Amino acid sequence: MSSAAPLPAPGPRGIPPLFARLVDDAALFPPGNAPMPDAVRMHLAGREGERAGVMGLFLCNASRLPELITELVKAKPAKPVALSLVIDTGLGGVPKALSIVESRAELLALRMVEMPAPADVDDVWLERVNEFVPEDVIRVVEPRRGGQEWLDGIRRVVDHGSWPKIRCGGLSREAFPSVDEVADFLAVISRGEASFKATAGLHNAVRHTDHETGFEHHGFLNLLVATSRLLSGGDVRGALSETDGAVLAAEAAELSDQAAHAVRAVFGSYGSCSLSEPVEDLEGLGLL
Repeated sequence: MSSAAPLPAPGPRGIPPLFARLVDDAALFPPGNAPMPDAVRMHLAGREGERAGVMGLFLCNASRLPELITELVKAKPAKPVALSLVIDTGLGGVPKALSIVESRAELLALRMVEMPAPADVDDVWLERVNEFVPEDVIRVVEPRRGGQEWLDGIRRVVDHGSWPKIRCGGLSREAFPSVDEVADFLAVISRGEASFKATAGLHNAVRHTDHETGFEHHGFLNLLVATSRLLSGGDVRGALSETDGAVLAAEAAELSDQAAHAVRAVFGSYGSCSLSEPVEDLEGLGLL
């Protein structure tokens, strides 16, 4: 069963297809932790902004759905908010959460369901995910990173038609995977001809060291270029390690629309608590 993403259409207002709907809105999540009223207000404003085509889905925990609905009732959006539902209530809580979303179709349009995997990502659990989540909704599963078991879990996720998710950072040094770990993840994706989602630590386009924490942050442009090289048989680790934004930008700018669509059919999207930071980086590199 293939879990490849549908090709993203070019974004509005001339957003290049490589960046169309790339950045899912994770304003509610660390390190942003925006209050729900602020997150909803900023998301709705972002949908109307000049760079609206870069913004993807709005991420919300299942446990916070009532809060989200309350704020949307007040805001009266002109069209439903495209939602990625992050399951923090256990797999058993999925049916109730989906029922709540479906009952407010004037406010919410469910596009994706994301959940952490148990320590043992077995076939029975993955089949239950498939049973609970409608076929027209993208399923995203995050196996716990570490060693061969992690890679085996990713393969099982792909085999069951879901997108694996890779966490690229967090609040501790251990939360940041190495270049080799990200490359190993991409190799599994390539063998399965699958799509994936990334999250955490990717606010900026280019790999860099945070001066306050000393943590090495991955860049979302690095990941896009690495995915391009994955498809063409190029140096994936070199792309992930690159710290020269001009080098990455030049390679990204040379991609045809067809090649960009192929990249995004693999690298579906990533979550960021900021939309402005990715946009500013892309503008600074001359890519928007």
